[in-house]
Amino acid sequence: MANVRKPIARSAPATWFGAGLATLAGAAIFNRWSAARAERDHPPIGAFVEVDGMPVHYYQRGAGPAIVLIHGSASLVEDFVVSGLVDLLSHNHRVIAFDRPGYGYTRRPRDIDWTPERQASLLVAACAQLGIDRPLVVGHSWGTLPALAWALNNPEAISGLALLSGYYFPTGRPDAAIAAIAGAPGIGDVFANTVAPLQTRITGPLGNKIIFSPADPTDAFLTNTPFALMLRPSQLRATAIDSGQMPASAARLALRYDELDLPIAIVWGDGDKLVEQEDQSPVLAKQLPKAVETRIEGVGHMIHHTSPSRVAAAILAVGHCP
Repeated sequence: MANVRKPIARSAPATWFGAGLATLAGAAIFNRWSAARAERDHPPIGAFVEVDGMPVHYYQRGAGPAIVLIHGSASLVEDFVVSGLVDLLSHNHRVIAFDRPGYGYTRRPRDIDWTPERQASLLVAACAQLGIDRPLVVGHSWGTLPALAWALNNPEAISGLALLSGYYFPTGRPDAAIAAIAGAPGIGDVFANTVAPLQTRITGPLGNKIIFSPADPTDAFLTNTPFALMLRPSQLRATAIDSGQMPASAARLALRYDELDLPIAIVWGDGDKLVEQEDQSPVLAKQLPKAVETRIEGVGHMIHHTSPSRVAAAILAVGHCP
């Protein structure tokens, strides 16, 4: 009787490992397809200016003295359009909103360490290319860090500063430690291309509630924000890296705040659930004699969406902007 060889049974760990790899590969394929579809459905709303061979996406409206808008983490230029802030500021001003590196349609070359200082220098150069002279610079949330770096390192290239819902001093942030891992080379790439987009689809609605709390997200935000662009692996990776470097960046910049000698508006909501503003905005305002502090009661982190008129008024009051 001929010997019949029995098939070698695969061990359970090997089976699970293979299934895990297949799942990750499937997720990566789906996320790549979703990213391509997002870019088809939401093409650039603005134009591009090239800085050292790098295309920088920007959106502009209006004419007059220039106001530059710098968005926060996980965001893009559409945020300022959807909030209504561009409409309010562009009646008598040239308003320019930039996509920061890795967000919207501005790429993020990996051979550059995109600190707030480096991002600021990119935007200063972009403004020079566009013929923008000494703009009033507005930063929201993470965008306040490059706005501050701009004022500190290029004071001749700025007329005033408006800081909205900012993070200015290092505090304990567990999310920053987690983000640093998610943004690390290797494991961060795997996470951004597989798990992160799917996870963010699930947790996104809760995140939106947190950033708007105690108010509800506005209908315009929920309806007109191109969330699909924000779920692309490239943008999620940029968000993770920026979030991870936030405490160290704030600590570095805070050593130089006494050098600031220009008109400054500091605007914050006392209901902010994302950044503990009592440890941030009022402290910075006390440190800067030329700063005008505006505290808006009953609103959260997204003050430009929930209180656009008050935010616009505070911005335009910087240096008695016409």
